[in-house]
Amino acid sequence: MSRLLALLLLLLAAAPATAQAPAASPPTPTAAPPATTPSPAPAAQQARALTALPLDSGLPVVVRAGLGFGHVEAIDENEEAFTATVDLRLQWTDLRLRYPAEETPAGYREWRGPAVDAQLATIWSPEIGLANMRGEPSRQSRSLRLFPDGRVELLRRVSATFAAPLDVRRFPFDRQYLAVELVSEDETANQVALDYRQDDLAFSRADPAIEIPGWDLGVVTLTRDPLPGWYGESYARLRVALEVDRRALQTVPGLFVPLLASLLIPLLGTWLNELRNGEFEIEAFEFINIMIGGLFAVIALSFTVYSERSILASGVNTISMLFALNFAALAVAILINVSIVHFSAVRRVAGRHVQHESFLFIFWALPVTVAACAAALILIAAA
Repeated sequence: MSRLLALLLLLLAAAPATAQAPAASPPTPTAAPPATTPSPAPAAQQARALTALPLDSGLPVVVRAGLGFGHVEAIDENEEAFTATVDLRLQWTDLRLRYPAEETPAGYREWRGPAVDAQLATIWSPEIGLANMRGEPSRQSRSLRLFPDGRVELLRRVSATFAAPLDVRRFPFDRQYLAVELVSEDETANQVALDYRQDDLAFSRADPAIEIPGWDLGVVTLTRDPLPGWYGESYARLRVALEVDRRALQTVPGLFVPLLASLLIPLLGTWLNELRNGEFEIEAFEFINIMIGGLFAVIALSFTVYSERSILASGVNTISMLFALNFAALAVAILINVSIVHFSAVRRVAGRHVQHESFLFIFWALPVTVAACAAALILIAAA
């Protein structure tokens, strides 16, 4: 009985504790993951990729170039420059720019004027500069075409002045080259290569209607000539040159006639004298006056020629050598008249007969030598 009573008391004591037990706590909310920056849209990534160097076809990227001469206004020989309007065509392939051919019934997409700059800002294009252009172009325009296979064609028309070193050693029978230098300015030769094919050669020509006073047009030649850079690198360079031949017949009368006529002055100093009984008829003093006058005449002629064509004074050429021949002939003629005519040096040493024979030899040898030298200089330049 006592055990039953104790069990009943235990049950009564446990019942309130169970009733007052706290309810289960609600689940703790899970913290939200930290916010992340949204990834760029695929279109923006593609736009950035299109401005990078195209690598689908490997390196270097071959850029085909051609340049045509539309007009040549003038050739400034003293400044060694020419002013011209040229058309530059660049072609390369970027496989990332391919599109369905049915989208363009004309066969290509085309942009002109300000739209070219906006389109070039969205794709990769080679930075090909005109290295020998002086100053800024007076006028330029551009056109851009994109073909379905990814081929890009950039046309650029430029009117400007270009430096052109001239070689006047064979003046006035010389041939000059009016060159425009195309240089890859940003990418090295391992990244961009300038090249040309047959259609680029056909594009690179001079307009037959070009007229340059005093010059005849020739062909246009293209030459690859890498440009050395820093750290052993090199940059692609292409020279496009227009051959021009000087019209010699328009230059010869104004220059060669006075030069050849001035050669007669020292010869007259010898021809006008004669020997009678071993004595000269005319005193040397009178001939020396003639030759001194001829010397000043040659100096004045050289000053006139070099003022008009200063490029001829900077090196060895036909004109400078003819002037040298004039001065040499004058010096020899003065020496002959002073030593033989005035002081009779040959007569005092070897007698009148030897003097007479010596003078007869000089009478013919001097003009023949001078004429032969002048003819040789002209023929060498004309060859």
